Amino acid sequence: MNFVAIALQLLIFFFSVIVHEVSHGYMALRKGDTTARDAGRLTLNPLPHIDIFGTIILPIILYFSLGWMFGMAKPVPINSYYLRNPKRDLMWIGAAGPLSNIGIAIVLAIFIRFSGTNSIIIQFIAFGVMINLLLAFFNLIPIPPLDGSRILQGFLSDEAQEKYLRIERFGMFIIFGLVFTGFFRYILFPIVSYSFYLLTGKPMGIYL
Repeated sequence: MNFVAIALQLLIFFFSVIVHEVSHGYMALRKGDTTARDAGRLTLNPLPHIDIFGTIILPIILYFSLGWMFGMAKPVPINSYYLRNPKRDLMWIGAAGPLSNIGIAIVLAIFIRFSGTNSIIIQFIAFGVMINLLLAFFNLIPIPPLDGSRILQGFLSDEAQEKYLRIERFGMFIIFGLVFTGFFRYILFPIVSYSFYLLTGKPMGIYL
């Protein structure tokens, strides 16, 4: 793959993770927390969202070492003190990011479903569907600090929630362990691939 193609994939990836984080911020604002807005994070301008490691270094390392691209933007700040119903509202805030990626995937999939060609443009649209599904399903894993943990907390008692959040200090180690022990290849990718087929009517493998 040439440099231009890699750069375009990175742009699609950057846009997707930025929309993900902005969606968290907008949902928090709807629930009464202005922290993300006050920090200037409710914008599609990539600069306030860039995390040097998660947004730039990690995707490049994974692409050239494992052959696929993944990463994250800088998380938007959330202050549960300002939420009207913190337990319930955090569930909605957590769900907003993955739902935004699923929404993008659905819109892009329409172009593929009704396209009779496999042009270079369709190739990049297919990458957009794949990366947004990957972002959505990965972030729904209930390991703190991923979004799935915010959703799960809403179903736990206060005592169980307190115990559950103790694993957050080890969360990134657990996540990296999943990355390098086959979780993506044997569990997450098949889910993404099946979802891609449901949305587009075409197997994801023809675009890889």
